[in-house]
Amino acid sequence: MFSKEKPTLGGTRIKPRKRNIAAPLDPAAFSDAVVQIYLDNAGDLELIAKCIESSDLNFSRYGDTFFEVVFTGGRTQPGTTKPDEGERHSYSIIDCEPQREAILPSVIYIQKILRRRPFLIKNLENVTRRFMQSLELFEENERKKLAIFTALAFSQKLSGLPPETVFQPLLKDNLVGKGLVLSFITDFFKEYLVDNSLDDLIAILKRGKMEDNLLDFFPSSKRSAEGFSEHFTKEGLIPLVEYNEKKIFEVKLKDMKSTLTTQIAEETEMSEVIESVKQRVKDAKLPDIEVVRILWDILMDAVQWSGKNQQQNANAALRQVKTWAQLLNTFCTNAKLELELMYKVQMQCYEDAKLMKLFPEIVRSLYDQDVLAEDTILYWFRKGTNPKGRQTFVKALEPFVKWLEEAEEEE
Repeated sequence: MFSKEKPTLGGTRIKPRKRNIAAPLDPAAFSDAVVQIYLDNAGDLELIAKCIESSDLNFSRYGDTFFEVVFTGGRTQPGTTKPDEGERHSYSIIDCEPQREAILPSVIYIQKILRRRPFLIKNLENVTRRFMQSLELFEENERKKLAIFTALAFSQKLSGLPPETVFQPLLKDNLVGKGLVLSFITDFFKEYLVDNSLDDLIAILKRGKMEDNLLDFFPSSKRSAEGFSEHFTKEGLIPLVEYNEKKIFEVKLKDMKSTLTTQIAEETEMSEVIESVKQRVKDAKLPDIEVVRILWDILMDAVQWSGKNQQQNANAALRQVKTWAQLLNTFCTNAKLELELMYKVQMQCYEDAKLMKLFPEIVRSLYDQDVLAEDTILYWFRKGTNPKGRQTFVKALEPFVKWLEEAEEEE
């Protein structure tokens, strides 16, 4: 019978393999040890950081507990922000004054810890997310401290703390409804903009997927463009108000362009198109000059160009002008707007090679359709200020201007 024992080298002793023995989870002991480091160093974060760096505490297992001690002074009860049994210290973020000078050292301290132990960033995310979801469990001044800390963390680029970790957990209906989120985010914005630009803030909001959803921070009763402007104007955040108004304007402008482009392509009734444009102009509060510019651009973009065939391009452009002259006429209501339209025609003919020779024909067509008045054309010819291609276009328009002047003399 063969032996089941494995062959061995003579004189060699094979050690039995050790089995992995799971150490019992003891976050309370870990928390007490970290608290004791705080107490032994009287809250001196420089010394505390050095002691933590040289300690053999199991941070990989108790990372969440570590940040609970940093933020609240001790271990918290599972799933809450309430203190648990055990040692505590009074040098936490929650215990300090709600001012950047008092909180910034803690941000720098955490940064040092994360540089030595980068794996702890996940634990910081966990605790931050939990605190954001539990704002109602904090006092008002404690929420302000958390907002200041968060703003400084992003300002100091705290080891890549993801913005979505902060912003997304805030969107709980009960937190938003109570106005806690709006208060928190207002303190965050104000603090962050002390050292950073509005563009920096928008970049963070974009990474946090909140750039287009700022109204989600508002209770439903205040969730409107007017409510946004009123709130942040009162808080002194005028640049943010202006940014939001500009963004709303751009959305409405895009909608108007898209709708008009579709209507032109579908050859919608003129009266319906005019009413649609009027409504969107009113809704977006578009300046008259901007309306004229937009209409011309959209009309020309909708032309079916035919490559290099100059005559076909000319016919297509002139046909478009004639078809939609009533639309242009509706919004070119004075000499200033007519002159702006002439400048738009001039610029497009200057920048687009296939339209370069069409300038006089387009102007003549606009005159024939009663969009441009004689006085406007003569003013542009004699005193126009846009220099791009002007010399060429003036020369090309001379025969038509001469005809206008002769007709004027005969009258």
